[in-house]
Amino acid sequence: MFCKISLSLAFSLILTFSSADLFAQKKSRTAPNDKTPKNIILLIGDGMGLPQVYAAMSASRDNLNITRMPNTAIVKTLSADNYITDSAAAGTALACGVKTNNGMVGMSPDKSPLKSILNIAEDHGLATGIAVSCDVTHATPAAFIASVESRKMAQDIALQYLDSGVDVFIGGGRENFNERADSLNLIDSLLFRNYQVVNSIPAMMEVTSGKLAGILYPAHPPKYSEGRGDMLSIATSKALELLVQNQKGFFLMVEGSQIDWAGHDNDIKYMLDETLDFDMAVGVALDFAEKNGETLVIVTADHETGGFTNLGGNFLTGEADGKYSTDNHSGTPVPVFTYGPGATHFEGILDNTEIFKLMKKLFGVEEALN
Repeated sequence: MFCKISLSLAFSLILTFSSADLFAQKKSRTAPNDKTPKNIILLIGDGMGLPQVYAAMSASRDNLNITRMPNTAIVKTLSADNYITDSAAAGTALACGVKTNNGMVGMSPDKSPLKSILNIAEDHGLATGIAVSCDVTHATPAAFIASVESRKMAQDIALQYLDSGVDVFIGGGRENFNERADSLNLIDSLLFRNYQVVNSIPAMMEVTSGKLAGILYPAHPPKYSEGRGDMLSIATSKALELLVQNQKGFFLMVEGSQIDWAGHDNDIKYMLDETLDFDMAVGVALDFAEKNGETLVIVTADHETGGFTNLGGNFLTGEADGKYSTDNHSGTPVPVFTYGPGATHFEGILDNTEIFKLMKKLFGVEEALN
């Protein structure tokens, strides 16, 4: 049965194209000259394999922002102890360049703490940020911030935000900062460290400079279709506005977190809503990069979720159809799409750890950290 998606006003401009214009020339796919990037934006669609991308292409009537990116490669996702990774191990591979065991965050299998690309950027004076549609202590964002034995240690991960140096972080999870078993109020600790702490999008939009902790929801944000709306693309835009003020450059990680949850639920409509929402954030990043000229944009996934298979669709009417083969992750490789200075370095079949290594190399810190 075809699944017709209901899109918000944010998608309406895409869907007003006539069928005659549908396959017209897209925005330029020509990347800037292959020089070293000053800035890197890494966007991770959690659970987003190529089938999810293709379904979203159909649902958007072939107007996905991801298709504006000129370079594509394939990424292997297995973890240190399992052919099928979880988000903690995959996030650690992307963030830190080391294979670890499922469930471990920012640590090697022998429990040695690892430095993430965000930590490395901080050490070299760059601005850093995170924007996610989940609790900021969840597995993927945690891999860029913390080193813990288990992804379940959310309150320990929240504590490690205090000394991470990250300049901007936006998502959910306020309860892990102010309703803690140890009775600490980390909101006060963030204020002491000069963060502007906000709990709503309107308050976030008032921040025009400095450090920002946008902890917008008590726990995970709701689904896109249940009230979250365009929070992720708005957060991406605000993070870029703040981070670009650092003249040395910046690193920003953006995660479309709930594509994965839709896969676990085997819910096609949920998956399409979340993938299209993530693609809006990709569009924000690409628009910035096109104007800026010094920014590498990387779009990938930590793993595929649901073993989704495309079984039909209609590019003219925006329909997508498919079936799931599991309610868990699969071992299917995932795509990586790149645009901007350094984009051509991402080619062929890559291990997920190589994305970290390429980012480090392109930032020009390879020698200093070996």
